[in-house]
Amino acid sequence: MPLPFLTADRAFDARAEDIALPFDDHDKWRRPYRPGPWRVAAAASMLLLASFVLLAGMVIAFAGELPGAAMCLGLALVVIVCALRLLRLGAWVSRHGVRRVGFFRTTTVPWNRVTAVRTVQQPVKWLGFPRTVQGQALIVVRQGGETIPPLLTDSNADFLARREAFDRAADTIEAWGDEYRRH
Repeated sequence: MPLPFLTADRAFDARAEDIALPFDDHDKWRRPYRPGPWRVAAAASMLLLASFVLLAGMVIAFAGELPGAAMCLGLALVVIVCALRLLRLGAWVSRHGVRRVGFFRTTTVPWNRVTAVRTVQQPVKWLGFPRTVQGQALIVVRQGGETIPPLLTDSNADFLARREAFDRAADTIEAWGDEYRRH
């Protein structure tokens, strides 16, 4: 139920995810979309697992087995770091360029080396698994025709069954590319 008054950061009936605030700094790296429910659910499950491992480590420590407790603590820290890294995956943009953050590798392409940012129809991975399905992908073409792996796909953990969100995010990144490639 919308409330009939104005708020400090947006006008009445304006959707918060659709407008950039005037004080947003375009020099900072930002993800132009929200993490999808599949990605958030996976990270939450990993954090729940880490809490159980920490509880087991505490029980083992009270039993007097400090090496076993240290092993549980180390395993829990690895699981927590993996969950946080999973939440950082995706496409990030700034005035300086576009960044594709993967689990193990991050690729940054400055806007002056980008020749095109476009949505194409191609086989894409379903939720990051080896299985591919026909879908849409947002790709960046570097100077010289070289492409990096797709920034976004309509079948990844952020946009599976969220077609409108994929279209909005792809349009936003394409608009950033059009604006900053000219400078």
